[in-house]
Amino acid sequence: MYRLFPLPYLAHSTLYFERIRHLPAPVYLDSGKPAGRYGRYDIIAANPTVKLSYSDKLTRITRDTGEEKLSGNPFTHLQAVFEQYQQRSPAPKEPAIKALPFCGGLLGYFSYDLGRCLEALPDETLCDIDLPDMQVGIYSWAVVVDHLKQQTVLVTSPLVDETDAQHYLALLQSPPAKGNDDFTLKSRFKSNMSESEYYHSLSRISDYIQGGDCYQVNFSQRFTAECQGDPWSAYKQLREHAPTPYSAFIETESGAILSHSPEQFLEVDKGRVTTKPIKGTLPRGANPAEDAQLKLALHDSEKDRSENLMIVDLMRNDVSKACEHGSVRVPKLFAVESYANVHHLVSTITGKLSSDQNPLSLLEHSFPGGSITGAPKIRAMEIIEELEPHRRSIYCGSIGYLSFSGKLDTSITIRTLICQNDKIHCWAGGGIVADSITADEYQETYNKVNNLLHGLEKTMKDNKSSS
Repeated sequence: MYRLFPLPYLAHSTLYFERIRHLPAPVYLDSGKPAGRYGRYDIIAANPTVKLSYSDKLTRITRDTGEEKLSGNPFTHLQAVFEQYQQRSPAPKEPAIKALPFCGGLLGYFSYDLGRCLEALPDETLCDIDLPDMQVGIYSWAVVVDHLKQQTVLVTSPLVDETDAQHYLALLQSPPAKGNDDFTLKSRFKSNMSESEYYHSLSRISDYIQGGDCYQVNFSQRFTAECQGDPWSAYKQLREHAPTPYSAFIETESGAILSHSPEQFLEVDKGRVTTKPIKGTLPRGANPAEDAQLKLALHDSEKDRSENLMIVDLMRNDVSKACEHGSVRVPKLFAVESYANVHHLVSTITGKLSSDQNPLSLLEHSFPGGSITGAPKIRAMEIIEELEPHRRSIYCGSIGYLSFSGKLDTSITIRTLICQNDKIHCWAGGGIVADSITADEYQETYNKVNNLLHGLEKTMKDNKSSS
């Protein structure tokens, strides 16, 4: 049976994560509270019953009894494993547990490059980050923090016996383990392309658009710096600079993922499908009057509205593959959401999940998200492969969960960093359309991540001043 164990409410739920971080495969889904405006729930879990990863065209399923390697579509294997454990943990009937966003189930990430298993793409970019294309687990328990009701609970699924439940409860009530809490950059961030190379690539994209190959291409550059220390310390510092509702910290055997995303990809709740693509960005103003002016300028921008509408049409098409015929709607078009450093133009698309589909098939049909590829999707991805120097890895992929209750919620992993082998990588991009101004697009990439880059580069100054 499912069990609920109340815990003291902590506005900074990072303290709970630190108490279980030493366990295998810890995951922290972070709504950005208390500073963030839009989020509600934090979800913390570790020590999965089963781990699934995908790399080198193989899905690896790891249990206590050993590892199984399977070829073929990883989403098919993921669905089979989820159903196997969902049978042992059927959807809860207790109202208090049904109300939770997550009561056990799948948690993890899907990299942008997982799209290669769904579409035949060329193989031209350099792959220099050693991270599986997918890594998720079946997590049998979780801490759920509800910042609206100011409540925290440990929820355990029927996969957890009473002894283990009490063990996790004791861990969560104990002082957090002391760790190496320092993180320092050893160099400044450097892009993987010069400004002239960026301009040349945008000229090529313009040629493709003028030639009718595509309408929009989401083109990005990657920034890399040398670093040392604990990436969790870097994550905590960045969440103060950039509180966002779809943040996450995931530690793997290959490295750490630090995501500060404002963008929801797909949500399924009681059969209702929602996706909220972001397309259109302007920086925040230096004062309230300038900020209001920039917000209005973004809302009224014909170029940004056109760009946003292209992606709305693409996402409507993607989700319709798994939704009931005629159920897909656009209840909100061109809304402006404001974050610490930028304003975003956001639209909302909804639909009703078809009875012969499930949340994972919806994810498969829609992956990767159209807001970070371009339109038409496959041709845009081919152009991205041709022009971007390195594979995107986790950038523009997705992080999220599928609960045993049937609820799915995932992000688009923009504003996301990877720490691996004493290097930290961060990406930024934007949608290129026919009337894009190259200099503006180049500056927009910096507008999106300056608060992250500068926040970490500050560790260099702090380190020098303390030495």
